[in-house]
Amino acid sequence: MRPAAKSPAAKAPTAKPRRRVSRAPAPKPYHHGDLRRVLIDAALQLVGEGGAEAVSVREAARRAGVSPGAPFRHFSSRDALMQAVAEEAQRRFRAEIEAALAEAPAGDPLARFRCLGLAYLRWAMRNPTHFEVISSRRLFDHDKAAGVSRNNAELIELTERTLEEAFAAGQLRSGDLKAVQIAGRALVYGFARMNIDGHFPRWGVAGPEAEQTAEAILDLFIEGIAKRP
Repeated sequence: MRPAAKSPAAKAPTAKPRRRVSRAPAPKPYHHGDLRRVLIDAALQLVGEGGAEAVSVREAARRAGVSPGAPFRHFSSRDALMQAVAEEAQRRFRAEIEAALAEAPAGDPLARFRCLGLAYLRWAMRNPTHFEVISSRRLFDHDKAAGVSRNNAELIELTERTLEEAFAAGQLRSGDLKAVQIAGRALVYGFARMNIDGHFPRWGVAGPEAEQTAEAILDLFIEGIAKRP
């Protein structure tokens, strides 16, 4: 017997409609003119708010308003970001020093030395986060930060040269210029650290008075090293 033919009215099984796969919208590209700069500023903010431990590439990206992967176009790691932060802080510090020296009397090296110290103190007190970054060796690898090391070495040489000129001009009591230089550095660095660590209130120095006190102690130091007429 032949098998019964299929009825013309029989329909082939209806194909199931394909599901549309919903795709997440592609991340929007960042539109910062200088993402590198924005990330560095964000990291500086984080250091100021919570210390070095608060800094992460992801959090810097979030504050910059970009995807977590975007910063890696500029910084391969957190250490790379912190190094860039230190270089930027050092650059701003150097600019402050140079601006102060540009207004200092050219023919008075001891006055220029005072201007250098005062610029250091003012910048450190007005920019404690930046100063914290460049003064603490725990925040980044100084040995790998060639820009920071070079800039710092140039400032030390500038200080040495200024003191040599002051000694040659007969303005200094002592010829031990290295001791004078280290003492001066200890003074400004120590005062700046006292400010960061919040010591001034217990010494009766209110916030607005801190810069005046800094200038006063610097003048005491200058008076101590200057040769009296």
